[in-house]
Amino acid sequence: MKWENWVGLLGLALITVGHYQGLFVAPPEAMMGDVGRILYAHVPTAWVALVVYLVAFVAAVGSLGTGRRGWDAMVESAVEVGVVLNLLLLFQGAVWAKPTWGVFWTWDPRLTTTAIMAVSFIGVLVLRAMLTRPAQRAVASAVYTIFAFVSVPVVYFSVKWWKTLHQPFSSPETVDSPMVTPLRVAAFGMLFLAVFFMARRWRLAYAKLSREDEAPDLPPAAAAIQLEGGGS
Repeated sequence: MKWENWVGLLGLALITVGHYQGLFVAPPEAMMGDVGRILYAHVPTAWVALVVYLVAFVAAVGSLGTGRRGWDAMVESAVEVGVVLNLLLLFQGAVWAKPTWGVFWTWDPRLTTTAIMAVSFIGVLVLRAMLTRPAQRAVASAVYTIFAFVSVPVVYFSVKWWKTLHQPFSSPETVDSPMVTPLRVAAFGMLFLAVFFMARRWRLAYAKLSREDEAPDLPPAAAAIQLEGGGS
C-alpha cells in the first residue's frame, strides 16, 4: 500500500472522530446553539484550503525555478484539491449563513474575497486546459498560480481589514477548551485527507506529463489531427 493511502485512512479516522465529538460531545455554541456545530467542518475546511493553496504557490515557484515536471504536476494537483476545498468552504458558509444571518449569501468582505479566490484558482485550471505545449503550460500556469495566491492573504486578513459580519479568527484563545480538541482533531483529519488527494492527483498528473514529454512536439492543430486519426 502506498504511503498516501495510510495518510488518507488516518485522515478519515481523525475527521470521523473530530466530527463525532463536535456533534455529540462538545457543548453547543454559546450564541448559536447547535447550529454552531458546523464550526467543526467549516473551520478545518478553511484552514486546509489556505494551506493547500500555499502548497500550490510553493510548487509554482519550484516549477519556474527548476522547470521540472514534478513541480508542475504538484501545481496541478494542489490547485485542483484547493479549488474543491474552496467550493466546499463556500457551500458550508452558505449553509451556516442562512440560520445565523438570514440569507445564504451576502457580499460580506470575507465571503466576497473567498469567492474571488475560488475564481482565481479555477482560472489556473482553465489555463492549463487551454494550453497544449507542456513547457508553455507549466510556465503560464505557475505565473498565474503565483498571481492567484495574492487572494489567499487577502481572504485570511479580511476580517481584520474590513468591517464584516463574519466572525474573527478561530483559535484556542477564541474557542472554549471543550471545543478545541474536536476542532483540532477534525482539522488534522482534513489536512491528512488533503495530502492523500494531492498525492494521488500528483501521480496521475506526473504520469500524464511524462507521456507528453515523450510525444513529438507538434503544433496544436497537428496534434489534434493525430489524435483524431489514432496517431496514424
